[in-house]
Amino acid sequence: MKTATLIGIILIVLGVAGFAFGGVSFTHQKKDVDLGPLQVSHKEKDTMPISPVLSTLSLVAGIGLVAVGAKGR
Repeated sequence: MKTATLIGIILIVLGVAGFAFGGVSFTHQKKDVDLGPLQVSHKEKDTMPISPVLSTLSLVAGIGLVAVGAKGR
C-alpha cells in the first residue's frame, strides 16, 4: 500500500470522526483547598470542539490522497 493512500485513509477516518463526535472531552481534577491532611478538590470537564471546516478539509484531502494513490498503480 502506498504512503499517500495510507495517509488518505487516516485523514478520511479523522474527518468522519470529527463530524460524528464534534469535539474531544476530557476531565481533570482541580485542587481547591489544601490544609495539611484536609484537601478539597473537584473534577472539571472540558470540551475542545473540532471545527466542521477542519473536518471537511481533512475529508476532502483524504479522498484526494486516496485517488492519487490509486491512480499511481
